[in-house]
Amino acid sequence: MSGYIARKGPLVFSNLGKWAYNLSGFNQYGLHRDDLLYENEDVKEAIRRLPRQVYDERNYRIVRALNLSLTKTILPKEQWTKYEEDTKYLEPYLKEVIREREEREDWIKNH
Repeated sequence: MSGYIARKGPLVFSNLGKWAYNLSGFNQYGLHRDDLLYENEDVKEAIRRLPRQVYDERNYRIVRALNLSLTKTILPKEQWTKYEEDTKYLEPYLKEVIREREEREDWIKNH
Protein backbone atom coordinates (compact mmCIF):
# COMPACT_ATOMS: atom_id res chain seq x y z
CA MET A 1 0.00 0.00 0.00
CA SER A 2 2.73 2.52 0.90
CA GLY A 3 4.54 1.74 -2.38
CA TYR A 4 1.39 2.66 -4.25
CA ILE A 5 1.20 6.03 -2.50
CA ALA A 6 4.90 6.69 -3.04
CA ARG A 7 4.55 6.07 -6.78
CA LYS A 8 1.48 8.30 -7.00
CA GLY A 9 3.14 11.22 -5.13
CA PRO A 10 5.05 12.82 -8.01
CA LEU A 11 2.08 12.37 -10.35
CA VAL A 12 -0.18 14.20 -7.88
CA PHE A 13 2.29 17.09 -7.63
CA SER A 14 2.66 17.14 -11.41
CA ASN A 15 -1.11 17.32 -11.88
CA LEU A 16 -1.37 19.98 -9.17
CA GLY A 17 1.39 21.97 -10.88
CA LYS A 18 -0.39 21.75 -14.24
CA TRP A 19 -3.67 22.79 -12.63
CA ALA A 20 -2.07 25.83 -10.95
CA TYR A 21 -0.19 26.69 -14.15
CA ASN A 22 -3.38 26.70 -16.21
CA LEU A 23 -5.30 28.55 -13.50
CA SER A 24 -2.78 31.41 -13.55
CA GLY A 25 -3.93 32.37 -17.05
CA PHE A 26 -0.68 33.77 -18.45
CA ASN A 27 -0.34 30.74 -20.71
CA GLN A 28 -3.56 31.81 -22.47
CA TYR A 29 -1.58 34.81 -23.75
CA GLY A 30 1.31 32.64 -24.91
CA LEU A 31 3.61 33.80 -22.12
CA HIS A 32 6.24 31.73 -20.31
CA ARG A 33 6.87 31.82 -16.56
CA ASP A 34 10.16 33.69 -17.01
CA ASP A 35 8.37 36.40 -19.03
CA LEU A 36 6.58 37.38 -15.81
CA LEU A 37 9.55 37.84 -13.48
CA TYR A 38 9.76 41.19 -11.71
CA GLU A 39 12.54 43.07 -13.46
CA ASN A 40 14.94 43.94 -10.67
CA GLU A 41 18.58 44.69 -11.51
CA ASP A 42 19.53 40.99 -11.58
CA VAL A 43 16.69 40.08 -13.94
CA LYS A 44 17.42 43.06 -16.20
CA GLU A 45 21.05 41.96 -16.50
CA ALA A 46 20.03 38.36 -17.20
CA ILE A 47 17.67 39.57 -19.94
CA ARG A 48 20.48 41.65 -21.43
CA ARG A 49 22.63 38.50 -21.66
CA LEU A 50 20.05 36.45 -23.56
CA PRO A 51 20.96 35.36 -27.08
CA ARG A 52 19.37 37.68 -29.65
CA GLN A 53 16.81 35.13 -30.87
CA VAL A 54 15.63 34.26 -27.35
CA TYR A 55 15.46 37.97 -26.49
CA ASP A 56 13.39 38.68 -29.62
CA GLU A 57 11.04 35.73 -28.92
CA ARG A 58 10.54 37.02 -25.36
CA ASN A 59 9.73 40.53 -26.60
CA TYR A 60 7.32 39.15 -29.20
CA ARG A 61 5.45 37.13 -26.54
CA ILE A 62 5.19 40.15 -24.26
CA VAL A 63 4.01 42.55 -27.00
CA ARG A 64 1.48 39.99 -28.24
CA ALA A 65 0.18 39.45 -24.69
CA LEU A 66 -0.18 43.20 -24.15
CA ASN A 67 -2.11 43.49 -27.42
CA LEU A 68 -4.37 40.58 -26.45
CA SER A 69 -4.97 42.10 -23.04
CA LEU A 70 -5.85 45.48 -24.56
CA THR A 71 -8.36 43.85 -26.90
CA LYS A 72 -9.68 41.66 -24.04
CA THR A 73 -9.00 38.45 -25.96
CA ILE A 74 -6.86 35.37 -25.51
CA LEU A 75 -5.12 33.07 -27.95
CA PRO A 76 -6.91 30.04 -29.42
CA LYS A 77 -6.40 27.10 -27.03
CA GLU A 78 -4.02 25.30 -29.39
CA GLN A 79 -1.64 28.29 -29.13
CA TRP A 80 -1.59 28.45 -25.32
CA THR A 81 1.77 27.77 -23.73
CA LYS A 82 1.72 24.19 -22.48
CA TYR A 83 3.04 23.33 -19.02
CA GLU A 84 5.39 20.70 -20.44
CA GLU A 85 6.82 23.09 -23.05
CA ASP A 86 7.37 26.09 -20.76
CA THR A 87 11.10 26.17 -20.13
CA LYS A 88 12.80 28.49 -17.67
CA TYR A 89 14.93 30.08 -20.38
CA LEU A 90 16.13 32.93 -18.16
CA GLU A 91 17.12 30.81 -15.14
CA PRO A 92 20.71 29.91 -16.15
CA TYR A 93 21.50 33.55 -16.94
CA LEU A 94 19.85 34.76 -13.75
CA LYS A 95 21.77 32.25 -11.62
CA GLU A 96 25.00 33.44 -13.20
CA VAL A 97 24.16 37.11 -12.59
CA ILE A 98 23.25 36.45 -8.95
CA ARG A 99 26.41 34.41 -8.38
CA GLU A 100 28.54 37.19 -9.86
CA ARG A 101 26.77 39.87 -7.80
CA GLU A 102 27.16 37.88 -4.57
CA GLU A 103 30.82 37.25 -5.39
CA ARG A 104 31.35 41.01 -5.96
CA GLU A 105 29.55 41.89 -2.73
CA ASP A 106 31.62 39.34 -0.81
CA TRP A 107 34.85 40.69 -2.30
CA ILE A 108 33.90 44.29 -1.41
CA LYS A 109 32.94 43.26 2.12
CA ASN A 110 36.29 41.50 2.67
CA HIS A 111 38.61 44.07 1.07
